[in-house]
Amino acid sequence: MELPSEANPFLGHRAIRICLERKEIFKTQLRAILEASAFGTLSIMFPMIVSIEELRAAKQLLEECKGELEEKGILYDKEIKTGIMIETPAAVLLSDRLAEEADFFSIGTNDLIQYMTASDRMNEKVQNLYRICNISVLRAIKMTVENAHKAGIKVSMCGEAASDEKMVPVWLGIGIDKLSMVRAQTARIKYMIRHFSIERAKDIASGVFEMDRVEDIEKYLGYCLQDFAFTAKSVRK
Repeated sequence: MELPSEANPFLGHRAIRICLERKEIFKTQLRAILEASAFGTLSIMFPMIVSIEELRAAKQLLEECKGELEEKGILYDKEIKTGIMIETPAAVLLSDRLAEEADFFSIGTNDLIQYMTASDRMNEKVQNLYRICNISVLRAIKMTVENAHKAGIKVSMCGEAASDEKMVPVWLGIGIDKLSMVRAQTARIKYMIRHFSIERAKDIASGVFEMDRVEDIEKYLGYCLQDFAFTAKSVRK
């Protein structure tokens, strides 16, 4: 795409920002997804949204693509869902408004932690700050879930935190609807979910949100998971 190098690309010209600038490339992608939707259930998710205007602009381009396909008589799923990735503080704070215009949310934890804590996840000197148990990050996730559910839409989660074993009861307790993870972790996380009651998970999550320090939260969650001694046999069950 011949994009110029940037001093700080994580805060630069990326994701939906490129899509809305290079509209023909974006529309080519959207048309391809729409055409594929005629053969199976698909959804479209817009990344790096920081404003209502961006979401509306992306949805408008999608409508244009639908119109172009209809003119050519090309079939597509007219009920296709559109959602957004929640990965910026702006999206968290706007999540109540965004939920009114999106069909679903997906919380991108890798970038959300980075932006919430102002710590580059590739910089070893600030790795002590880049932690999912930072209470500001957890509050942001909880706020997003609450606003989504008030609007009647579901919330999924991706990124390394989605498969972090110690966080499973917290995600269950605050109501995350779906977790996305690498295949190697699927059996372990399924095992934990099946053996946690929602009531217990809510109690654990409530305890977490009464704490302030990352170290205290991590210690508390470790204590809560002492009953889960993973073995190959137990996971297979």
